Amino acid sequence: MKERTKFLLMVTVFLACYFVPWDSEVVRRSGLEAFMMLQEYAREHVLTCLVPAVFIAGAISLFVSQASVLKYFGPAANKILSYSVASVSGSILAVCSCTVLPLFAGIYTRGAGIGPATAFLYSGPAINVLAIVLTARVLGWELGLARAIGAILFSIISGLLMALLFGKDDSSRAAGQIYLPEDTGKGRTLLQESVFMLTLVLILIFAAFAPPRQGEEGLWAIIFEAKWFITAALLVVLAVILKAWFSKQECIKWLEATWGFMKQIFPLLGAGVLVAGFLLGRPGHPALIPDHYIQGLVGGNSLAANLFASISGALMYFATLTEVPILQGLMGAGMGKGPALALLLAGPALSLPNMLVIASVMGVRKTAAFSIIIVVMSTVAGMLYGWIVS
Repeated sequence: MKERTKFLLMVTVFLACYFVPWDSEVVRRSGLEAFMMLQEYAREHVLTCLVPAVFIAGAISLFVSQASVLKYFGPAANKILSYSVASVSGSILAVCSCTVLPLFAGIYTRGAGIGPATAFLYSGPAINVLAIVLTARVLGWELGLARAIGAILFSIISGLLMALLFGKDDSSRAAGQIYLPEDTGKGRTLLQESVFMLTLVLILIFAAFAPPRQGEEGLWAIIFEAKWFITAALLVVLAVILKAWFSKQECIKWLEATWGFMKQIFPLLGAGVLVAGFLLGRPGHPALIPDHYIQGLVGGNSLAANLFASISGALMYFATLTEVPILQGLMGAGMGKGPALALLLAGPALSLPNMLVIASVMGVRKTAAFSIIIVVMSTVAGMLYGWIVS
């Protein structure tokens, strides 16, 4: 952290301590809600959900070759394969909305087509493994699934529309060769890599396995009762896999990559939870912003509510994962499920700072078109989702 950032942080905390009117009952209640929401996350989401997901993100960033992904974006690549890879690259590359910008700039300026490049630009942060998992865990599996499916479809559709709109400009652009890092083999077969990743995913699934509804019996209840035994068995399997197929140095690098994600994500998530709790409270527990304000802007499933949520998501900057606690507070205050999905789909790849960077790479006209496409599709998706779940 730079010294200037440290100084600004100290000044912000001092001003908050000095000026926040803690003698107000509403402010005191909001402060309590902030820490109650943080405790809820610590107890229900961190150990069983976020920690396993961070280990998966660290493994993806270290053991999945980025070179083998990026090579499919060149002008000579098969179009079907190119868009397919671009649409799921977020889950493979595990990048945030900031990290994707230099990657996008690199592949676009070195010859990638406008379609696959913008599909990658959206998919990179939108299909973030941690964000999808946390969305499903906190906001419900329906919204998590809708976010994952919508993000994949959006990346393909937005890329195809950009190629349709600017195909001539793209063909006249001087095409170079995309620079790829050396794709070095790691001495493991694809099957071994797949078994390793599958084991990590299963650990996440069973550790975060939700309890059955009250009075519900059957397979779901049986699995929930046995979840920790299954998780322990999977941890033993993971230990055997690491001992047999991975070197000590690779395991250390994996831990370092995981620790890097933790340092990046956990402080931001903690700060986001506190802010969301202070402003919006937990579901059913009002805080600083009255519920009727939220209901008036994004309540229900109207065109205006979904459009407002889409534009807000496109302009606002959300640090990694902080959109989840913010939406938790908004939905608790009366935000409709349709506008919630609209914000989730418009927010990951777009923000006002991001638009400025994107415009410097591919121009204002293309950036405006890309932004409008995302906002319109998010609005439509929100309305459809709100209609389905209602």
